[in-house]
Amino acid sequence: MNQPPLELPMVLASASPRRAEILRMLGLEVHIDPAAIPEIRQPHETPEAYVERLAREKAHAVLARHPDALVLAGDTTVAIGDDILEKPHSPAGAVAMLMRLQGREHRVATGLALAWHPDRVESGVEVTRVYFRSFSEGEAQAYVATGEPMDKAGSYGIQGLGGALVRSVEGDVTAVVGLSIPLLLRLLERAGRPYRFPSPAGPAVP
Repeated sequence: MNQPPLELPMVLASASPRRAEILRMLGLEVHIDPAAIPEIRQPHETPEAYVERLAREKAHAVLARHPDALVLAGDTTVAIGDDILEKPHSPAGAVAMLMRLQGREHRVATGLALAWHPDRVESGVEVTRVYFRSFSEGEAQAYVATGEPMDKAGSYGIQGLGGALVRSVEGDVTAVVGLSIPLLLRLLERAGRPYRFPSPAGPAVP
């Protein structure tokens, strides 16, 4: 099956409300079924290879439950060099992570995978460079106290209060949020299901 049939429904293999919101913003109708797989980095695996592999594994896991669907999966991480900054385990850990990021550049790697058959998966990675302004530990503590950083890679959400920590962005902001729109459109094109704007009579395609 080289291309997914047009009638296949789309399933998002993620519990992220941010990813679902981006898809709804594009007018895409999706079902939600999060993938639950171990997220363990392999030895010598780059952050970019890590997020793409996880996205593909998540897509395969959910496709097994929805064999008649177009499954979209993603993974996002924050990296300084080859060091990955995952979601914080504690408020103190979040503050320490933010202080490591403050006043410097880091990159956000977002991997996406689109699967509709065990042997048909399109995937890719979008990398965005984010520059944090300088801020004090007190500011970091105040931000962490809002609770926003605790479920986010790198301990911040650029689409929320964490945007106040950002000096500038080089690249795709939606990749930092967790679902790169340009990458999604490329994958849909490669899968033979190019995005079409919604019409007054119905949702966007696919």
